[in-house]
Amino acid sequence: MTRARAQLIQGKLNDLHPTQITVGKAEVALKRKSWEGLGKKERSAMLESHWFPTILGPNEQHYIVDHHHFGLALLEEGVKNVWLMVLKDLSWLEQRVFWNVMNHHQWVHPYDADGVSRDFDVIPPHIEKLQDDPYRSLAGEVRCAGGYAKDATPFSEFLWADFFRTRISVDRIENEFHKALAKGIKLARTQEARYLPGWSGVFESK
Repeated sequence: MTRARAQLIQGKLNDLHPTQITVGKAEVALKRKSWEGLGKKERSAMLESHWFPTILGPNEQHYIVDHHHFGLALLEEGVKNVWLMVLKDLSWLEQRVFWNVMNHHQWVHPYDADGVSRDFDVIPPHIEKLQDDPYRSLAGEVRCAGGYAKDATPFSEFLWADFFRTRISVDRIENEFHKALAKGIKLARTQEARYLPGWSGVFESK
């Protein structure tokens, strides 16, 4: 890693460590398509403005706490270097304590493609090893379609993914995505979803 300017450093994308187990591969594909449509200057500008927030962990390794989908898309597009913003230096902690601190600050989401909590050592060592969760793709598309609002709550889309997980079949997501999306948007505005971050429905009067 080479220091480039105040607060920001440049790092190799393939060296970054994820803090989650899954991504929505459909969302990654959309980000790749968007990247492919940019010119050289536009790509450079995007990389300058979309820095990756990281926590410096044991062995001086950088753990990204956001932009996993963008990172995987860039990696698949052959991008090698990105800008990092180091939020906190926890490199002096023992590995077990490090993960406990990460969990306390909601900087890690160790849930698999079935929405089941796993041990921290199940988290892939590299971005390219992230698993696909179709429900995370659905949750992202429902938000983009206006089903709910973007929210600062950490890993909020995964909460929505779990909401849809018990209400929409994976077969429908994989084979009839447009129907799954329509149902997801409708479900997102129901009273059942009012506990979720970014809920945009209407409270029923009693």
